[in-house]
Amino acid sequence: MSAYLKSHPTHDGFFGPYGGAMLPPPLEPHFAAIREAYGRISKSADFIAELRYIRKHFQGRPTPVSHLKNLSGLCGGAQIYAKREDLNHTGAHKLNHCMAEGLLARFMGKTKLMAETGAGQHGVALATAAAYFGMECEIHMGEIDIAKEAPNVTRMKLLGATVVPVGFGGRSLKEAVDSCFQSYLAQADTALFAIGSVVGPHPFPMMVRDFQHVVGVEAREQFLEMTGELPDMVAACVGGGSNAMGIFSGFLDDEVALYGIEPCGTSSKLGDHAATIAYGEDGDIHGFRTMVLKDAEGNPAPVHTVASGLDYPGVGPEHAFLHRSGRVTYTGADDREALAAFFALSRHEGIIPALESAHAVAFAMREAKAHAGKSILVNLSGRGDKDIDYVTQTFGFGETA
Repeated sequence: MSAYLKSHPTHDGFFGPYGGAMLPPPLEPHFAAIREAYGRISKSADFIAELRYIRKHFQGRPTPVSHLKNLSGLCGGAQIYAKREDLNHTGAHKLNHCMAEGLLARFMGKTKLMAETGAGQHGVALATAAAYFGMECEIHMGEIDIAKEAPNVTRMKLLGATVVPVGFGGRSLKEAVDSCFQSYLAQADTALFAIGSVVGPHPFPMMVRDFQHVVGVEAREQFLEMTGELPDMVAACVGGGSNAMGIFSGFLDDEVALYGIEPCGTSSKLGDHAATIAYGEDGDIHGFRTMVLKDAEGNPAPVHTVASGLDYPGVGPEHAFLHRSGRVTYTGADDREALAAFFALSRHEGIIPALESAHAVAFAMREAKAHAGKSILVNLSGRGDKDIDYVTQTFGFGETA
């Protein structure tokens, strides 16, 4: 592990001014137990060996890096590559931390896994982990996202999970987190709240990043083997930011430009986007300090994005820190650009991406023209099976893309 990863976060979970754990008193002992358990097993040879076995023989890792030759030719300029997390079992990077969280829960003697989900991919991954480890599973999901991501709701139920619709507030990811925290309060003795991104109270931003670090390790080795050098640019979409921290963590100590791509929605007006770093300010949400999109009263603001997995009014505290330090550049892609990238990758490479990942593909397509002779590695964080009904019913088949 790199020098940066070993020194961030601090012992109490801070990345600079961001992070920490602001918890209601009833939850404090439970999160203390999670921190203690993770500290013990993360250095355990038995835990590491079992996780490596699961990754290889159940998840199908390592996932490859693909050179997107046709898309590169279409765009002109830089050569575009993709880290293929869409080929990870269940179709996204989410299983990387869900299987590890399942191992942690078993070590702690828990019998149930529970979590929030936006696009449903984390919910599917956690339901998969629960089935694998023989545990119960409870997933909270906003009603808007349930309607947009029906295939993933079906998958969760087939895997044995109880899906709890969330109908208050904005009926999306923030409210799913609120709902799950409330349910967890009554079940913390027997359940693990397996938070689905690099967000939440310490130790989850650190723990999920560490479990996703495998993406960056593989990508760095694979790109070197393919090309003999490191990529010039690495890009990933950022909502909460787990897939981005996964791939960034492999390159933080290198002279590689890192780009986090936020969802710019339909306009810069509050409520029309979910670009927290671009338009947010420092604040607290869900038990940690980070950057938050706020309304006129200072509360988390309503958000919009075509990609359900990015519809969160906050961001992982490490991303807020990396933005503040200047190590990562955060920019955006809007709904229109993401949809164009969704159709372009499908038509020209035979890869249907998740709408979340399509934001990073859109960035690469846009930037390629200005960077002839350079290379751009995109984290293709998931596949678009979950999105095809919503996309085709709402936007057609990309006839004009």
